[in-house]
Amino acid sequence: MENAKTKNIVFVTGAFVSNTCWDEWRRYFESKGYTTVAPAWPFKDGTTQQLRDRQPNDTDLAALTLTELIDYYASIVSSNAEKPIVIGHSLGGLITQIILNRDLTAKAVAIHSVPTLGVFPYEFSFLKAGWKSLGLFTSIKKTYLMSFKDWQYAFVNTMPLEEQTAAYATFTIPESKTVARGGLTAAAKVDYEKAHAPLLLTSGSTDNIIPAHLNNRNYKKYVPNGSVLDYKEFKNRNHFVLGQPGWEKDADYILNWLSRN
Repeated sequence: MENAKTKNIVFVTGAFVSNTCWDEWRRYFESKGYTTVAPAWPFKDGTTQQLRDRQPNDTDLAALTLTELIDYYASIVSSNAEKPIVIGHSLGGLITQIILNRDLTAKAVAIHSVPTLGVFPYEFSFLKAGWKSLGLFTSIKKTYLMSFKDWQYAFVNTMPLEEQTAAYATFTIPESKTVARGGLTAAAKVDYEKAHAPLLLTSGSTDNIIPAHLNNRNYKKYVPNGSVLDYKEFKNRNHFVLGQPGWEKDADYILNWLSRN
């Protein structure tokens, strides 16, 4: 397949967290010979504390839409001389699937992905962990910052309190409610019947906000058409998979999958 041996990776960050969540992954993949970038979202150009201090005056971020965010990452991916590998986590996994559907990437990996349109998320833990981000009955002119209690349930369940606290202080930042709501619209749509470059979807058995069963339904939504399509569930992995101790096992699996395909 065209550009099948590319060594360039674009990491796509999900909602609620800083793009620095990819730092360890970038170093790890670069030690294996890859070139990586992990661009910050528009209007998230600052440290965790700086971004928190902007509330409630971070109106530019509040107004950001999912369509604008997807086009932003698509532009970055398209700027490469050759089609790169795209790896996204959570909402970044959704964006990755859409970029793949646009034929912009050589290979794609969606880690614990927010589901594409047409995959109904009926799991209670998904609704409990994520409904506040929609900001129902609140102003969309203000961003949403996940509380530590909600962070514990949605991202870092099963981890020791000390690790939960450190992760929250390091990575959790304000979020656009309009982006979150975009996941319920046509902006999150993909053509499941369309042929595509190799795609791997991964999930975690202890992920509350994006349960493994939900990821598996997203995987099964694709119509077999000869394209490379794989799914892997990791045991004892929560939604903070990028920083959860033992993340190297997930990274190694992805590296091996990239090599095989």
